[in-house]
Amino acid sequence: MLSYLLLGSGFAAAAVIQPGPLQAYLFSSITQRGWRRTLPAALSPLLSDGPIVLTVLLVLTRLPDAAARLLQAAGGLLLLYFAWSSYRQWRRGPVTRTAEDGRAPRSLLEACGVNLLNPNPWLGWTLVMGPAFLAAWQASPARGVVFLISFYAVMTCGTALLILLLGTTGLLGPRLRHTLILVSAVILALLGLYRLALSLHG
Repeated sequence: MLSYLLLGSGFAAAAVIQPGPLQAYLFSSITQRGWRRTLPAALSPLLSDGPIVLTVLLVLTRLPDAAARLLQAAGGLLLLYFAWSSYRQWRRGPVTRTAEDGRAPRSLLEACGVNLLNPNPWLGWTLVMGPAFLAAWQASPARGVVFLISFYAVMTCGTALLILLLGTTGLLGPRLRHTLILVSAVILALLGLYRLALSLHG
């Protein structure tokens, strides 16, 4: 049970730290509208992932075991690729800007739209989260539930904490963001190796 709790939390922590379209919108919203109006957008993955999860799981449950193991290996390679990308970004050094260009989301609904159209959740659930959840569920439904709860609890609370840090304290400056990118690379690399090991020995 503890392993699935740690696995779900690890995936979520890496997702919160990893730069992406949703994070860029959140940063932009903070700078343009303030942290209070941006804070509800931390719920957007929790609300918008439903169609993604249902679609991916519907496909995965109809795959033969060999294909599922190949997807698990592909998920490990994807995580290693993300780790390498994060490491390369870390090597470039700290950046001073806090957001990419773009208009901030005006509501939680728009933030949900950004997440739904973001390819990262689709890839993540197809190659990483989906196979991991199914493995946990097959071991026991309780483990599957623990995996999901740990993932979305850390994802939601971590995103909210990120918004608060950016909007109220100024603690998340260029140097700390630079360090968090390296932390993300390490987490992603460890998770990627773990998924590869499971695909080879599972």
